[in-house]
Amino acid sequence: MWCFGGQNEGVDGVVGAYLACVAGGGGVGRGTVAAYRGDLRRYLSWLRGRGVGSPEGVRGEDVTAFAGALREAGAAEASVARALVAVRGLHRFALREGLVAVDVARDVRPGVPKSRRGEALSVERVEALLAAASTGAAPYGPRDRALLELLYGTGARVSEAIGADLDDLDLSARTVALVGPGGRRRVVPLGVPVLDALDVYLTRARPELAAAGPGGAAVFLNARGGRLSRQSGWAVLRGAAARAGLSEPISPRTLRRSFATHLLDGGADVRVVQELLGHSSVSTTRVYGRETPDGPRQVYAGSHPRALD
Repeated sequence: MWCFGGQNEGVDGVVGAYLACVAGGGGVGRGTVAAYRGDLRRYLSWLRGRGVGSPEGVRGEDVTAFAGALREAGAAEASVARALVAVRGLHRFALREGLVAVDVARDVRPGVPKSRRGEALSVERVEALLAAASTGAAPYGPRDRALLELLYGTGARVSEAIGADLDDLDLSARTVALVGPGGRRRVVPLGVPVLDALDVYLTRARPELAAAGPGGAAVFLNARGGRLSRQSGWAVLRGAAARAGLSEPISPRTLRRSFATHLLDGGADVRVVQELLGHSSVSTTRVYGRETPDGPRQVYAGSHPRALD
C-alpha cells in the first residue's frame, strides 16, 4: 500500500502520511493511532531541537537519544516501548516510500516493560526455592528437587517436564528432549545442578517409586509408581515455595519466566532463548530482552545462573 504522494517530504509531511496510512490500513484502533500521533509529535519536537528537518537527516543516534530523553523525563518503559514502535514504523514507512536509503531505527530496540517481567524471581529466591524442594522426605525430596531444577534449568513447561521419558534424557550429552504444544520437539542443554539433581533422583529415589507400581518410561513418578500428574507438579512447586517462605504467587510459569529473564539479563540472544523456550514466534520471547549472535549451548553456558560449567 503506497500512501505518500511526495508533496511534502519534510518530517512533518512524512509523519502525516504515515499516520494516514496506519489509520486507513485497518487492524489498528483509533486509540492506538491517537497514541502514535502523540508519540510522533514529541519525536518531531525532539528532532527540531536537534536541527533535523528532513527524513534523510535523521541518524540512529537521534532515535536512541529520543528514547533516552523519554526515560529521563520519567516515562514508563511501556510508554517508551510504544513510542519506539511508532518511530520504528515511521522510519520503515519512509524507507518503503523511497524517501530514505536506510532505516536508521531498525536496530533500536525498546527496553523490557517491567510489568511483563514482574513474575520473574531473583536468582537468590530461586536458589531458596530449589533448596526447600530438597527438604521433603525420601524419595520425594530428591524427586521434587530434580523436577524444579529441570523446570528452572531448562525453562520447560510443567507439562513438558512431567511428560518427559527416560529416553528423552541424554546425560552423557547433557541434554533433554522436550515436547511442546503441537508435538514440537526441541533439545535443551542441562546445567550441572540439573544433572546432579537428576543423578540423585534417578539412582536413589526413582527405583523406590517405580517399585510401588507400574514404573514405566516416565522420568518423574508419583507415590504409586505412575507418571506424576500436572496437578502434582504444581503441588510440588507450591510446597517448596511455602517452605522457602516465598509469599508471592508461584507457578511453573514463574520458573519459566525466571529462566528467560536470567538468560537475557546475562546477555543471551532473544532468538536463542526463543529456541530454548520452544516459542513458535520470537515476538513472544522478545518482551524479555535483546539480541547477540551466539548459539544455544554457548549462550546457555555463558548466561544462565545454573549453566553447564
